[in-house]
Amino acid sequence: MNNDEFRELGHRVVDLLAEYLDDIEEKPVFPNVEPATLARLFAEPLPLDPTPPETVLRELEQKLLPNCTNVGHPGYMGLITPSPNPIGIIADFICSALNQNLGAYTIGPAAVAMERRTVRWLTELVGYDGNAGGHLTSGGQMANFTGIKLARDSVSGDRIQHDGVREHWAVYTSEERHVSVDKAVDAVGLGREALRALPTDSEFRVRLDALEAAIADDRKRGIHPMCIVAIFGSTNTGAIDPLRELRAIADREGMWLHADAAYGGGMLLSHAWPMRHQGLELADSVTIDPHKWFYAPLDAGAILVRDDRRLTASFGIKPAYLTDEFDRANERYQYYVHSFEQSRRFRGLKVWMSFKRYGARQIGEWIDDNVRQAKHLYSLVANHPDFEAACEPPLSAICIRYRGADHDQAQSRKLHAEVARRVEESGKFWFSTTELKGKMYFRISPVNFRTRTEHIDQLLAFLEKECCSALETMSREKQQKP
Repeated sequence: MNNDEFRELGHRVVDLLAEYLDDIEEKPVFPNVEPATLARLFAEPLPLDPTPPETVLRELEQKLLPNCTNVGHPGYMGLITPSPNPIGIIADFICSALNQNLGAYTIGPAAVAMERRTVRWLTELVGYDGNAGGHLTSGGQMANFTGIKLARDSVSGDRIQHDGVREHWAVYTSEERHVSVDKAVDAVGLGREALRALPTDSEFRVRLDALEAAIADDRKRGIHPMCIVAIFGSTNTGAIDPLRELRAIADREGMWLHADAAYGGGMLLSHAWPMRHQGLELADSVTIDPHKWFYAPLDAGAILVRDDRRLTASFGIKPAYLTDEFDRANERYQYYVHSFEQSRRFRGLKVWMSFKRYGARQIGEWIDDNVRQAKHLYSLVANHPDFEAACEPPLSAICIRYRGADHDQAQSRKLHAEVARRVEESGKFWFSTTELKGKMYFRISPVNFRTRTEHIDQLLAFLEKECCSALETMSREKQQKP
């Protein structure tokens, strides 16, 4: 492809995406297509010969765009994948063209400097001082993995990273933790049985008495407490664990305190509900996902560390083939020395450009709008005869349930799943279901700068209609059974 072709195709792609964003509210949130149909749509052997670029683009228009989940649609209120902001989309285009690999300074010097500055902005939001550091990751999974590896290495005096796990250790967290915590405890070699998933209170925050009891029981059995994973904005309800109390327990027991703020970290930008007094800066490490509530496109997570030296201690290996002989003053920051990933995409560009284009104040206003929408739904449900909320939402996530089938738990589960299916098929909204303390809920989370209060009103009206209809259908089916 010569430069003229590239320029022409690039303009066509930008026009295509601009039209897509112009009309996104008119599109179905979820495509009305079966998995088998999609498999047939893309079933073809490996292409051996070139295809004209306009033909490839036309195929994408016909096959890809109509069959996407339109997460930028104002009715998308499901898993925490927000509407990507437009400048972030442009940033990824630039990022792919430059193809800077931040693993080594020599493959992206300006990109390294930009990511380090972006990380500095994030550490300042958390409340860390100038000794803090971190790096961007693919998301919360890799950030939580890194945080728990840092905990493992620090608490063991760096023995485990050299000798392997030879004793029994324990990691403590809430039953409302993200599954990435389970995977991380497994991946660092502790084993999933080392995770203590503790019960929560009525606001879905970890219970301190349960934590104290678990630690005491482990010590009696010769198991060493290693780490507390505090939740700063749980996926289901937005619950925030008591970080100050957890810090005191971690200090007393010689444990690392990691905070999973992948979702809730966005509240650090909130104006109406500021969260910078909640003690997040007391954590030894923090997970934050700019590709969640900072509205950056995927993928852009972050691991932030109160003491930057811990990253080097845990990952500092310098093979000869990556030694930078020109770095005589030790000024060329090598991400491969201070992080797990070797090849690293230039993730910082879209986060940097998002802050530059919109500013932290505007992003915070979008966040506040989403929280207001969740609180509006809570107020509608609070006095509703047929619905109830699990708790008042501190963030944008709210879990509500239909009480019409409460007399039969199995029927309630079936009803909520059936209504979620109908919602998906309608194309008007999309959200997930979840279970809290043995009860089924619709999990609704607006994390979208296009969502408006009117969409929340429409959603509840739709749920009222579909829940009543599903209950009537299920009652008829039950009566017809011999």
